[in-house]
Amino acid sequence: MKSEELEQAVRLLRAGELVAFPTETVYGLGADASSPAAVAKIFAAKGRPADHPLIVHLPDVSHLARWARDVPHTAHTLAAMYWPGPLTLILKKQSGVPDAVTGGQDTVGLRVPRHPLALQLLKAFADAGGSGIAAPSANRFGRISPTTAEHVREELGDAVSLILDGGPCSVGIESTIVDLSRGQPVVLRPGAITAQQIAAILDMEVKEGAADNAPRVSGSLAAHYAPVTPMRLVAAERIEQQLTESLAQGKRTIVLARRPAPAGTHHPHWLIAAADAISYAQDLYANLRRLDQAGADLILVETPPQTEEWRAVCDRLARAECGAGS
Repeated sequence: MKSEELEQAVRLLRAGELVAFPTETVYGLGADASSPAAVAKIFAAKGRPADHPLIVHLPDVSHLARWARDVPHTAHTLAAMYWPGPLTLILKKQSGVPDAVTGGQDTVGLRVPRHPLALQLLKAFADAGGSGIAAPSANRFGRISPTTAEHVREELGDAVSLILDGGPCSVGIESTIVDLSRGQPVVLRPGAITAQQIAAILDMEVKEGAADNAPRVSGSLAAHYAPVTPMRLVAAERIEQQLTESLAQGKRTIVLARRPAPAGTHHPHWLIAAADAISYAQDLYANLRRLDQAGADLILVETPPQTEEWRAVCDRLARAECGAGS
């Protein structure tokens, strides 16, 4: 990235404006995390509920103490292993952290992204006197997350002062969120880093799923990551039958499956997804956008395997199905 563009991004952030930037997971809609007025612009641009917390992105682990207190040893262990990377830690917040960032909770989500452009921006912002950038996904609330700069332009347009283009995101789905604020680690949102990997690093049990007393976190609503077009998850062995029935009902139907269309089928809207979980996740949101823009009445998505490596993908698809068409 040109130094002039980086300087412009820092100036805008320091002035309380919004800057979209790439991470390895998805593109983020960034604002100065220490400024409630700047953070409020994120909520306005996205149409995001005010009690929905944000994740603060840091340039490195040395900024952890600025945002979190009573940091447990498990947080330092995970940060040493996975930062920079697609892992968000939920920790007790410092007293000066704005409620606008935390959704009024006593916890804050923190991570150090792995994308080189994000790290450049975060370091330059810190050098200019900032500390962290609050950045949810740079899209309208509840809709498909952006994994390219063009996706951000399509979603938010002039609501963003500057969009930094760092190419397609390499991971493609949001970070794993681990709650460390209540003692035993709990994965509240699955991602590229699995609960099994975290348990192995910490050498302790790691639970999955939110309990009644768990902090609210990004991407935890039942309906999220959703296309406008109605979408249905279908078991692999039933997808051809479901397609036939849907077409017979006069519905323009499009398919996302991990295999080619059956021999002899001349269906023009059968999109083949990657067979492995990592590549599937990397392409997921771009594929959902492509399907959503096809002018169909219904999207059929082949249900992926229900295994640990596919857990994050299955989570995103289940929430997308729930919110689709709304």
